[in-house]
Amino acid sequence: MEMIRFEHVSFVYPNGFCAVKDLSFSAQKGENIAVIGQNGAGKSTAAKLVNGLLKPTGGKVTVAGKDTSCHSAAQLARHVGYIFQNPDDQIFHSTVEAELRFGPKVLGFDREKISRMVQYAAQLCGIEEYLPMNPYDLPLSVRKFVTIASVIAMDPEVLILDEPTAGQDLRGMQKLAHLLSVLQQAGKTLLTITHNMEFTAENFDRIMVMANQHLLRSGSPEEIFQDDALLEEGMLKRPFICELACALGIQETVISEDRLIGCLNRMVK
Repeated sequence: MEMIRFEHVSFVYPNGFCAVKDLSFSAQKGENIAVIGQNGAGKSTAAKLVNGLLKPTGGKVTVAGKDTSCHSAAQLARHVGYIFQNPDDQIFHSTVEAELRFGPKVLGFDREKISRMVQYAAQLCGIEEYLPMNPYDLPLSVRKFVTIASVIAMDPEVLILDEPTAGQDLRGMQKLAHLLSVLQQAGKTLLTITHNMEFTAENFDRIMVMANQHLLRSGSPEEIFQDDALLEEGMLKRPFICELACALGIQETVISEDRLIGCLNRMVK
């Protein structure tokens, strides 16, 4: 089932700056997609076109069968959840639990479903112990999980995560990888904007590379990270594990530690 479709979409800000040009792609139910590219490539603008915060100035955006130009961001919130890069742009309640309860309540969930979704989201994001606390008393890395949980609690079909790895340590990265896997298994469609190539290589089915307001290519991690011309055009670096494999004389594209170990074992034998 198709959840997102962009058909020749463009967006021009009021000051005349064109942030997205002739962008076309689709995403199916249950896909886990990374969107990569340098600052100014058009990634965040494209994401805000999905949830209706921005409306296309050209072309058509459809989410869950709905033309975003004909629906408000509030109406689309039943289908699309957006996690901002800076959690302080999203948090406005005095306790973590109140933050998680707010979205489901606005959407009209009954009391039982609100409690169930809050508990599920808090458990998945590992923030149960923080529910009574003021989110601003928590470190940035934990506040990010508060905002992720607040969107998961709304039970949207599509989740957009804007730079979720920023400020996370190894444990935070592992938690992110786990929750992405769980959400995908639950049939959610996931779009993650990120600059972290290592996290991208190991945690996504498909990668979309953007540059100069265009989509350059969409493909698997193996396809993307072996395309040197594409990476040069997008001003992107391959993950360190790829560079290490190349330095060791391994010819195939290696994007994970397990693959590297397998290649080294074969070389030894």
